[in-house]
Amino acid sequence: MNRREVIKLGVASIAATGSLASFGGFSALAQTKMVLKASDVHPLGYPTVEAVVRMGKKLEEATNGRLSIQMFPAMQLGGEKEMIEQAQVGALELARISVGPVGTVVKELNVFNMPFIFRDENHMRKVIDGEIGKELLEKISTAPETRLIGLCWMDAGTRNVYTKKPIRKPEDLTGLKIRMMGNPIFVDTMNAMGGNGISMGFSELYSAMQTGGG
Repeated sequence: MNRREVIKLGVASIAATGSLASFGGFSALAQTKMVLKASDVHPLGYPTVEAVVRMGKKLEEATNGRLSIQMFPAMQLGGEKEMIEQAQVGALELARISVGPVGTVVKELNVFNMPFIFRDENHMRKVIDGEIGKELLEKISTAPETRLIGLCWMDAGTRNVYTKKPIRKPEDLTGLKIRMMGNPIFVDTMNAMGGNGISMGFSELYSAMQTGGG
């Protein structure tokens, strides 16, 4: 396995909704125009953002305008932690969340946050699109403490390490502070490889890089 596949479930993200089940049934939906609020940490044009935007257009066409999606990209509604919390209380209908933060809510998903569990991308897709992926997606919806509904898996690409110098072997990470998602598994993985894993939300990343904090 090459270095680009260090933490492979940076590649699988979740679209989760915290309040779709509270609308009171199909008949109410059929009579009322609703705009579903969606959020992502990435900017317009990014694949995961574009996917939800296009889903909104198809939803609007299929319901003759009764249902539509308003996308708030680029962390307009906060980072992924805040998006999860907003979805849980119904302040946000759709949130595209990475599996790292969701693993702190649904512990079983942390199996996908472990390093080197997939041989390659085809192996990853086979697993998440198969029975294992289905079972874990249902775990999000059925665990009462989550207050979320898992809609689907999304492929956000392979996890990478971005630095000012090439990283070709674990020893190259020595002494480097590397921003990791807010999940202990990610931090422990980086530390085990010799780097200094720093738990940090995506919303904090830009300023941290400016000041040398990550």
